[in-house]
Amino acid sequence: MEEYAERLTVPWWLWLPGLGAAGLLAAEIWMGSSGVRSWLPFVVLLPLAVAGLWWVGRIRIRVAGGELYVDDAHLPVRFVADAVPLDVAGRREVLGVGADPLAFVVQRPWIGGAVQVVLDDPADPTPYWVVSSRHPTLLAAALLAARDAVRTPDEAGTS
Repeated sequence: MEEYAERLTVPWWLWLPGLGAAGLLAAEIWMGSSGVRSWLPFVVLLPLAVAGLWWVGRIRIRVAGGELYVDDAHLPVRFVADAVPLDVAGRREVLGVGADPLAFVVQRPWIGGAVQVVLDDPADPTPYWVVSSRHPTLLAAALLAARDAVRTPDEAGTS
């Protein structure tokens, strides 16, 4: 059962400058030449720009099967102490000067919200995860619900 899923895609308004920059660079290389140099920059650079923008927006986040998946990283929800939804200012503060260098961070600057997942795992030096999300409140709620679902009655009473 999947409790939450999201993909951190690149918004349409970032595709325009990305493809525009690739087209401008291709035109600079072309510069009115004939032959292969007239079409090759466009054939190479425009698909590369599309592939690059798709690759940047490939990150998937999901809470399923008692784990938080962020791209290819995963975290068992039993190690989640708390999940704090963050707005733009909160994300800036958490990722700012006082950020812990051991934190696991997956953030996309075009996404305003994020979730700080505080960990409770003595064997892991990572103090928290910060993950961008378009719906931080829903992601935090799904994480906490999944954590509470996997806890035993003994664990739930001690925390």
